[in-house]
Amino acid sequence: MKLVFLHGAGSSSLTYYYQLRHFRNSKAIDLPGHSTGKACHDIDSYLEWVRGFITARRYKDVVLCGHAMGGAITLLYALRYPEELKGIILMGTGARLHVHPDYLDRCREPGPNNSDWLAGYMKSFKHVSPDMHPVLSQRAVELGPEVQLNDLLACDQFDVMGELEQIDLPTQILWGSEDKVTPVKYADYLTEHMQNARETVIPGATHFVQMEEYKKVNEEIEHFMASLK
Repeated sequence: MKLVFLHGAGSSSLTYYYQLRHFRNSKAIDLPGHSTGKACHDIDSYLEWVRGFITARRYKDVVLCGHAMGGAITLLYALRYPEELKGIILMGTGARLHVHPDYLDRCREPGPNNSDWLAGYMKSFKHVSPDMHPVLSQRAVELGPEVQLNDLLACDQFDVMGELEQIDLPTQILWGSEDKVTPVKYADYLTEHMQNARETVIPGATHFVQMEEYKKVNEEIEHFMASLK
């Protein structure tokens, strides 16, 4: 089986640092525009790009794991091409991703040298080990607010609430109990409306659960992968 990770809006494969170290043969994709190439303007286009990436590398028995926007791409993949997947893992995402206007405004008015935007961006990582902060900050600067704005607008258009029941792939839902960006009710909704989903809420973790409580998250992913064999 091939474990493939998809990052969130205005983010990068770096958010899976602890998973890549643990799952040796896994792959975390940097979506186009993050930071090379041109970003896609909607989730559909990201989906087709990801599918092309996976097909070109002849990955087989793919388990797709998506965080936030990456979760939206994963859900759409499961709806359009379920036969190409073995199972899916969803973290801090939703069947509909309504983006708070404050996040959009922060990208549109980033401040001198993007300083206001960067300070806001880095707040999301305050519960992540401080030794990761310099490299996360550096990657954020490379990406910039325009890429995040592009992605957030794509997320804001995303809605598969009416289609969830069509997904019967084995699904592991992993969430931080203190996630304010995508609250636990998003996880509950996914679990209730998908045919084959199991939910694990990790106490004390926020939106970047895979970085904050990586040992627990890795353990849950391991259990899930074992259940698919």
